[in-house]
Amino acid sequence: MSDHKVLDSPPLMLDVDTGVDDALAIALAIRSHANLVGVSTVAGNVSIDLATENSLRVLSWMGAESVPVHRGASRPLVVDYQDAAHVHGGNGLGGAELPVSGASESSNGGVDALLANAAQHDGELVLVALGPLTNVAIALSLRPALARQIRTLVIMGGAYFVPGNVTPHAEFNAFADPHACGQVLQAEWNEIIVVGLDVTHQTIISREQWEATPDDAPGAAGLLKRITGRTFNERKLDGFYLHDPLALAVAIHPELVEKEPHSISVDVHERRGKTTPAQGRGVSIATSVDAERFEAEFARRMGINSRRTDVGPASVE
Repeated sequence: MSDHKVLDSPPLMLDVDTGVDDALAIALAIRSHANLVGVSTVAGNVSIDLATENSLRVLSWMGAESVPVHRGASRPLVVDYQDAAHVHGGNGLGGAELPVSGASESSNGGVDALLANAAQHDGELVLVALGPLTNVAIALSLRPALARQIRTLVIMGGAYFVPGNVTPHAEFNAFADPHACGQVLQAEWNEIIVVGLDVTHQTIISREQWEATPDDAPGAAGLLKRITGRTFNERKLDGFYLHDPLALAVAIHPELVEKEPHSISVDVHERRGKTTPAQGRGVSIATSVDAERFEAEFARRMGINSRRTDVGPASVE
């Protein structure tokens, strides 16, 4: 793993439900030389089986098979499981078939790995949660002190001052496991940053960037070309939102976003998954983003052209 990290960077763990944007976030972490100590998986965009297999294949594609992959929760805490195959395709990677990894998933489960990494890197671990918060909530229940062992928790989830994307009220990850989301957002973390639709909807891959990337591109660019193809070919959209890559980037460069402190409640009933800010200082909500800087850095790291044209949100997923 030493080939894929900067030794003086903080240990970083990803918790993912590997669909298309999770895959891009994993690739961005590798290309950013993050000190990636592990990847835990959770049911969300796709089933736990697909999330785990996809994570292994993406890491292998990126030449990072030595990063351990830990299978996590197969369903939400309370509500029924619902996937997002309509966005990510049946296999979670837009129908792209990546080669099977030569590595196998770890015998250590996702929650156990999260607890073990937090203990090993006490006060230093950066946790980036890109799917439903089921694993994090279970880990908190088993060890409430986890919130003080983790240096920073960055979450991709929620819609705070904007509409949702799975219902008018809710973003997908919060909707998928609202009970877990509420539990995690109410814990007393050292630092918790939520990167929601308020900012992720300002960051995209454009059709022009995708078309300019060769079909046979290697590495990160080739991964992007393959797994986002369904967005542009089948779904006929003009852009793809960079939800999870932005959250990963914020974990490495927090100055990419402006943040405001709030407390947050999560609805588990009629407006399931609605994340409502209130006065308080528990959670830092990303309220604006330097989209131009992030998109330029994303393009540079992934080896694709810089964004050429603006794309309206109505034609993006």
